[in-house]
Amino acid sequence: MSFIEITLDNHFPIQNLPYGVFSTSENACKRIGVAIGDYVLDLSIVADLFDGPALSKQRNVFKEPSLNAFMGLGPAAWKEARATLQKILSKEEAVLRDNADLRSRCLIPQNKVTMHLPANIGDYTDFYSSEYHATNVGTMFRGKDNALMPNWKHLPVGYHGRASSVIVSGTPVRRPIGQTRADETKPPAFGPCKLLDMEMEMAFFVGPGNNLGEPIPIDKAQDHIFGMVLMNDWSARDIQKWEYVPLGPFLAKNFATSISPWVVTMEALQPFVTANPVQIPEPLPYLQHSDPYTFDIKLQVALNCPGINNPAVICNTNFKYMYWTQKQQLAHHTITGCNVRPGDLMGSGTISGETPDSYGSLLELCWKGTKPLDLGNGVTRKFLQDGDEVVMTGFAQGDGFRVGFGECRAAVLPAVSL
Repeated sequence: MSFIEITLDNHFPIQNLPYGVFSTSENACKRIGVAIGDYVLDLSIVADLFDGPALSKQRNVFKEPSLNAFMGLGPAAWKEARATLQKILSKEEAVLRDNADLRSRCLIPQNKVTMHLPANIGDYTDFYSSEYHATNVGTMFRGKDNALMPNWKHLPVGYHGRASSVIVSGTPVRRPIGQTRADETKPPAFGPCKLLDMEMEMAFFVGPGNNLGEPIPIDKAQDHIFGMVLMNDWSARDIQKWEYVPLGPFLAKNFATSISPWVVTMEALQPFVTANPVQIPEPLPYLQHSDPYTFDIKLQVALNCPGINNPAVICNTNFKYMYWTQKQQLAHHTITGCNVRPGDLMGSGTISGETPDSYGSLLELCWKGTKPLDLGNGVTRKFLQDGDEVVMTGFAQGDGFRVGFGECRAAVLPAVSL
């Protein structure tokens, strides 16, 4: 228990303690904080309290404007930092509890801070690891008998994206412009995307990297995975349909990817680990691991649209539906010797479950536009319109507490006029 009062449905109890980067109106400098209840603990102010063997000579990482340096320290430092935080925030510890001056300086209400990207993201990769999602999309475009491509159950399919347009929750998204070809008998047209979609994903941040030419073995992969965020990988479906052959996503994906600001550590998520999916055929040895690395994280998507009184929930899904684990994704990513670095971001791919209400994209929920969603008050949607806001949330439910991610939200702005 913490000396800070925390309600049962709060995403940030002492069992969580996610990391983020914030600033305030009084101090515009970006700095590292930890969410605890409705507050942010400013680690730059309490850095001297990290006096263990792994961190006593590395305290300056908590005075950086990003999490990259701390992420790069590895599991021993992460574990020690978490233990220190749980100690100084506990009900039994006096160092903050009984020091009103220190508390007033280091504990800031969350509604008084501005959140920023938690890391300088050098590289970004997006996987395609939900079997239900891949099957749904394949069925739409290739038919049920050819839904999954021959490679899909042999390796974690993915592509290298771009990091420049990864944005933090709350940043509006501008409708993209590009080429589309709705009628295959006519030449392509140029203009705003008409089939703008969201994708309910999660992503992990890489901790320590690897040297070029030296793969990360799967039994060491967990030492390179720092923590997770919610992710909305916006998609321009009509642009994608015309451009994706033969090299895959390009303009359909490069305009924005939204992530939640708080990074929940893998240690905080460990109590919610569950059995890995049965993989048939058995993966090749470099992708095999027996330890569970699948997590029971409840995920929800809501749309806030003009004309409705409250956001309409359109999806309830769960991270446990993933077919390929994050350890497998990282091991596969680096098997060529590709070097990853602290702060690199790895997206899961759209997370869909077996039932229609658990589909993680409008493409699936509306089944390629044939089944409009009823949002109430006579408002329907097939794809996103200008002014719509997508709100994603997620948490793992413990016994009397939640380990949550907060929100990943963004509103759609009209396309630019050319």
